[in-house]
Amino acid sequence: MKQVLIIGSGLSGLSCAIKLAESGITCTIVSPYPSERAQSVMAAGGINASLQEDDSFELHASDTIKNGGNIAGEKEVKGLCSNATNIVKWLEGLGVVFSRENSGEVSLRAFGGQSKNRTAYAGASTGKQIMTALIRETRKYEEREVIKRLLGRHFHSALIKDGKCYGVALYNEKERKLETVFADAVVIATGGQNLLFGKTTGSTLCDGYAVAKLYEQGARLKNLEFIQYHPTTVETPQKRMLISEAARGEGGRLYYLENGERVYFMEERYGKNGNLMPRDVVSKCIYDAPSQVYLDISFLGEKIIKTRLFEVAEICRKYAGIDVYKESIPVYPSVHFFMGGLYVNYNHKTSIDNLYAVGESASMYHGANRLGGNSLLSAIYSGKVAADSIASLPKISVRPDFSKYLLEQEKILEERLLSRSCFSAVYIRHEIAKTMNDCLGITRSESKLIEGIKSIDYYLSISDKLVFDSDVSVYIGYSLRPMLILARAILTSALARKETRGAHIREDYPETSKEYQLSSVCDYCNGEYRVSYQREGE
Repeated sequence: MKQVLIIGSGLSGLSCAIKLAESGITCTIVSPYPSERAQSVMAAGGINASLQEDDSFELHASDTIKNGGNIAGEKEVKGLCSNATNIVKWLEGLGVVFSRENSGEVSLRAFGGQSKNRTAYAGASTGKQIMTALIRETRKYEEREVIKRLLGRHFHSALIKDGKCYGVALYNEKERKLETVFADAVVIATGGQNLLFGKTTGSTLCDGYAVAKLYEQGARLKNLEFIQYHPTTVETPQKRMLISEAARGEGGRLYYLENGERVYFMEERYGKNGNLMPRDVVSKCIYDAPSQVYLDISFLGEKIIKTRLFEVAEICRKYAGIDVYKESIPVYPSVHFFMGGLYVNYNHKTSIDNLYAVGESASMYHGANRLGGNSLLSAIYSGKVAADSIASLPKISVRPDFSKYLLEQEKILEERLLSRSCFSAVYIRHEIAKTMNDCLGITRSESKLIEGIKSIDYYLSISDKLVFDSDVSVYIGYSLRPMLILARAILTSALARKETRGAHIREDYPETSKEYQLSSVCDYCNGEYRVSYQREGE
């Protein structure tokens, strides 16, 4: 019987697992924590689908490509958008209760960069409802042992030989040892690279390590320079808390004060729908504002806030002490989503045979800037696409011997475990995050990017000579080098793209160039980072 491993238990991983199970294919979901702790639970805004009579998937696709800087593949995006309506219906069939109008139609809200209202939502907790439905569906197959779970395991590395993946090595934190699991296909569903940037809107459980390690092992990466800043977040000691785009979709207004008077700068610049410009545009305008920017939803009234924006109100009350029924919310942009990730083809296969990537860990659909409401859609769709492709793969009959490689890795881990040095790997992680935020902010420049590369190169030069305090976690030390390599690749990709496009804004190259109307591809070989450009589908 064919065996499939899915690394990650969020929305894209569960979607893939369910689709495989429906086809009668056994799979195992691997993650350190249960699905209830996945970042997907945090999604609040909604999921896009062309459900209105005056809308169409072609228009949805056109908005996606246009707002993504015209570099996303037309075939791929049309595949995503043409399946959106069926995905919403499928979710309803699993028990997701979408908000509805009095007429009984699914309620649709406006989201930035979209020509129609097409974002369906489930109250103020769309992600929670969708994840709850998928977890419940997954458990049905777990009872039949079609889907299995391995908890408490960290992805260590893939087992790759001659460009083909045969399984993975997992680290069991409790037992402090490596475990080998072979498979006919491996799916990476580990999310974005939040931990590289420290405090973001996302979960630090999404550390980017799996993508980083696979890059070190020879997998290609794509569009790393495109990092989306969400325009409206509030500061807390641990992270930036997201103020959902739904707040502006329901009519919330951005302003700053000038001589005591409110200046509704987005409306002055872009008209009545200015607050719903694409995220890269709104973030840049807030960044350029002469003083603190505020988001006002108080005038929407208690009924709308309690029924549609309750989570926004609770976040502001709990984490910032703000009463949104009476006060405006001080907001500032924060790293939110990574358009870049593992290079995949139309079927979500990476550059390594039998290795797939889905969700935010893969670079697909969003181009240079993601539309709000497309992340939940693409997570579900990508999982289904990968599952369909895996269904046609032959079972692996002969596997190479990986014993030598595994002995080498176990020796490295043993050295980490025996270490009692007080040199802090956590400190280096903080320094990486500081470098990434300083050099890859809303605006970038050649001088800052070169400065960042020099900083990362220094830590790379000493990374193999360091030993770490293992009292926290052996993996804090072990994962450092791959994470540094990924950071270097992101900075290198940003330096190479000498233009402004979508979420990549270069102060020294402020114009968009036809020469770069392509996706960037970053290869790593023997310590060299090579950036090339190609059209999607090539």
